[in-house]
Amino acid sequence: MSNLLFGAYVFCVITLCAYGINCYFMVWCFWRTYRKESGRIRQLIDTAQPVFDDTVTLPQVTTQIPLYNEANVAERVIRSVAAIDYPATKHEIQILDDSTDETCAIVDRIVASLRRHGKDIHVLRRAERHGYKAGALAEGMKVCKGKFIAIFDSDFVPDPNYLRQMLPPLLADEKLAFVQARWGHLNKTYSALTQAQCIGIDGHFMIEQSVRAFNGFFMNFNGTAGVWRKQAIRDAGGWQADTLTEDMDLSYRCQLVGWRANYLVDVVVPAELPETYTAFKSQQFRWAKGSIQTAIKIYPRVLRSNAGVLAKIQAFLHLTHYIIHPIMVMLSILTLPVLFTLDVTIPWPLMVFCMLCILLAICGPSSLYLTSQIAANSSIKRILFLPFLTCVGVGIALSNTRAVAEAVLKIKSGFVRTPKYGYLKKNQYRVNTPVLPLFEILLGLYCLFSLHYYFAAEKYLVGPFLLIYACGFLLVGIRSLKESFQ
Repeated sequence: MSNLLFGAYVFCVITLCAYGINCYFMVWCFWRTYRKESGRIRQLIDTAQPVFDDTVTLPQVTTQIPLYNEANVAERVIRSVAAIDYPATKHEIQILDDSTDETCAIVDRIVASLRRHGKDIHVLRRAERHGYKAGALAEGMKVCKGKFIAIFDSDFVPDPNYLRQMLPPLLADEKLAFVQARWGHLNKTYSALTQAQCIGIDGHFMIEQSVRAFNGFFMNFNGTAGVWRKQAIRDAGGWQADTLTEDMDLSYRCQLVGWRANYLVDVVVPAELPETYTAFKSQQFRWAKGSIQTAIKIYPRVLRSNAGVLAKIQAFLHLTHYIIHPIMVMLSILTLPVLFTLDVTIPWPLMVFCMLCILLAICGPSSLYLTSQIAANSSIKRILFLPFLTCVGVGIALSNTRAVAEAVLKIKSGFVRTPKYGYLKKNQYRVNTPVLPLFEILLGLYCLFSLHYYFAAEKYLVGPFLLIYACGFLLVGIRSLKESFQ
């Protein structure tokens, strides 16, 4: 039994270490290609600007804004899109409104006003919210005019120059399926939680997406702040709602049928970060479950494709990234039982090896996040929130473990959108909080209990890791529980 326990423990440690080491690889690839490729894209955008002076030859573009009960932010995103610098006769705006609340009246009022000012803007409403966001995008695509389709979620605020920056790569490369912009942050200073989130998002967009785009790996559309070629969507089989990450699913399907993707790291579209722990966990739950659903659906096709070995490895690590959360939960549970076998069956060199692997696993993401802040010229103060991000990342592990389990067991669940508050905050949308915070608190207390026993046994090497786990689970559990009663 002791060998079985320690074997499971070592498996968890090595798995986390593998994903951590990949973070170092990502950082190395980033510095190797970032300056050259980003400079090339900037030059392409600059030289293409005279094209926009000839309105006759400009392609038709449709911008889709999917909405579902977004009273706080609907007006902001619609007016931002309407203000994009592109000829009104060539820019169609579709409001894909599935709302069931006051959002409908807000949308109708704004659309009527913008029509009077010459904007080509329409509202599409469905009798049933079939397929959620993917279904809405598919319905809009059936009737859209554009050769290219831009997509914005409700909390994004594009710059007027957005299409002038995003279209040149698509016009220059006929095999380019989509281009993705980098996410910025409207409310990054709202709280410690939003400060931590912006570091995590910068790590993904500044480093991971740059590396995937600039090194020929599979990359994904992030659901918003990107522009698609309509023909590529059709060739890949269109929007499909059988996963909760329809954007990742479509991205991979496009690349598997021969289309390419690109990423514009210097084009930043600011958006709103979740301001509550329950909203953040809901967002991460959807991304975790959807990613694993997409891995189960798509990765066998990736293996059979003509992609290189390294691209296939990176695709696996990309699609299965959220598997680290069940591994973290297993580690936190196994640590105490393993203690009772330490002196009997486990040589100290092996334990040192395990601790070094855990250290590599923890420091890997941190090195990636730190690099992203350096590359983005962020304030040194933001880096101080890196330990807080580590705790929050651990704290959501139990929620994301449930998401991964549901994906593997093929348990269906609806598309729960992340509440947005905007500057108005007049409608306090909430995410229903189940009993999960109680289990997070219990797991945090268990980690503290384990920490006590390790110190009593003078096994200090494991102490810092157990302390991080305890702080993470207790922080997220207590704050989530508190929010459920507010």
